[in-house]
Amino acid sequence: MTLPVRHRPGSLPERAYPWNEPIAAEFDQFFERMHRFLESAAPSWAEPMAWAPLADLSETDEAYKVECELPGIKSEDIDVEVSGRELHVTGELKEREREGVLRRATRRTGRFEYRALLPTEVKAEDVHATLADGVLTITVPKTQAAKPHHIEIEG
Repeated sequence: MTLPVRHRPGSLPERAYPWNEPIAAEFDQFFERMHRFLESAAPSWAEPMAWAPLADLSETDEAYKVECELPGIKSEDIDVEVSGRELHVTGELKEREREGVLRRATRRTGRFEYRALLPTEVKAEDVHATLADGVLTITVPKTQAAKPHHIEIEG
């Protein structure tokens, strides 16, 4: 037995939302409202929450290397600190001046913070940082004790 089939115009998301907005836009608006609500719920004396930049931490025999994505941020707005085994990168991405009405904003602004606990002690005085093409590269040399020792086997 064959059942009758009704065809309705439009895709499923269009039928679910008669005002023709995709579902993703609804979720974006929901998350933006939740973000504003959580910021307003924080005590007035509290500092706004910092966001964490995307970063990779890699290791060689000689050093640890951290690459943080910080597009649009100037080097004078970034602070890098090393204390014991902890690497701490902080700074601020300032809101830029705009003309007209901003209809939608998804780029992060404000204070950012990245923390990494390194596996071993490092030479804090020899840490080197460069900022090129929106990527902050931090090279943290290992101490002599942390470097791998190759032992030859006699026999």
